[in-house]
Amino acid sequence: MSLRAAYALTAALVLSGAVISADYATAAPQAVVPQASSVSPADQTAGPSGRITAGTEILLVRYVDGEFAKAARAIPAGRKGFKIRIGKPVDPQDLSDALRLYGTVANAGDSVQITRLDFDAHTIRVEINGGGRKHFNWRQHLQIGMGNMATPDPNPNPQQPTGGVLVVDFGHEDVPNISADALKQYLAPFLEFSKHSAAVNWVDTLPPKFQQGIKQHQAVVGMNRDMVIAAMGLPDKKVRQWDPEGQETVDWIYGLPPSPSTFVTFVGETVIRVKQYSMEDASMDSR
Repeated sequence: MSLRAAYALTAALVLSGAVISADYATAAPQAVVPQASSVSPADQTAGPSGRITAGTEILLVRYVDGEFAKAARAIPAGRKGFKIRIGKPVDPQDLSDALRLYGTVANAGDSVQITRLDFDAHTIRVEINGGGRKHFNWRQHLQIGMGNMATPDPNPNPQQPTGGVLVVDFGHEDVPNISADALKQYLAPFLEFSKHSAAVNWVDTLPPKFQQGIKQHQAVVGMNRDMVIAAMGLPDKKVRQWDPEGQETVDWIYGLPPSPSTFVTFVGETVIRVKQYSMEDASMDSR
């Protein structure tokens, strides 16, 4: 099936009211599963309900988890987590109480790392320096045998949790589809991120034509899948097919009829073709 024919089939299904948005489908239309939202690292595109999608969660983990930052103020330790309530300032008394009860992960100016993101219905839990989990240390459980007697390890101090958790709390609202930059803005009361984040540094290592494509949100022949996601986000639909020689290709389709669509065709991990189609193309193909 040609790309133009695939677009025409997609257009026909949309106009007939069939549900065709899918995360993955074969060239035959019956293999359809729910789609992932198209959200780029820099831009957010809310789904029909505005709730965060699995695709957005993946992108947030990719572009925020592992990032280094400087503490803008003291951060409480422990697994309970300190809430950052959206639309409300940090309560100094609540912060003081948390620091007194649970200790401090870092003081203002200290370097910290985001080590995990967890998503709930109304919150995003952001672990800092391990999230306050206590790690097992075999030396703390060692007893030194002397005849029929056993003496404890002379250094019995248990390892204290050194991390903490910041909880981005949306109140009674569902966690929305947000970009990585938006999440970093929510964390700004406690974390200052470098303008050159790990994600930006990765882009800077790419060949100039790929850097330009990502900045312009366009796929370029020769990109791999990670670069395409960085440029355009996750696709609205995927179609797998085989050419007459038996070579497998996968089309990532951005935009669904009646809007123009961009087909990004992969062989393996590499883009071999980028084409755009419109309803006019579909009409010409059907004549």
